[in-house]
Amino acid sequence: MDTQGKGIKVSRKDVGVVIESLLSFNVKRATKYLRPDFVISAQRKVWGGKPNFRDKSVEVILKIGKPNFAEREFIKSCKKAGEPFPVKGVQFKFFKEKK
Repeated sequence: MDTQGKGIKVSRKDVGVVIESLLSFNVKRATKYLRPDFVISAQRKVWGGKPNFRDKSVEVILKIGKPNFAEREFIKSCKKAGEPFPVKGVQFKFFKEKK
């Protein structure tokens, strides 16, 4: 898969890993860091900050490209710690717990 003719190749395996981890671990967002300037992120579409477990379907928003602010901060901390790219694991953002 070529992203917008920029010569960046994305494998279907990477996209599949992100979406599979999002659905299997029941998290809000799953992100895979391929390079410091390129990430794959899948986010579950929610209503009011909470997942709707009564629905039989799940809507997923897939982002392939530049990292957002929080992802850039994580990349800075990875570089500072000496973590090589691509980062091995998929990073998760969880739903907020009820008070």
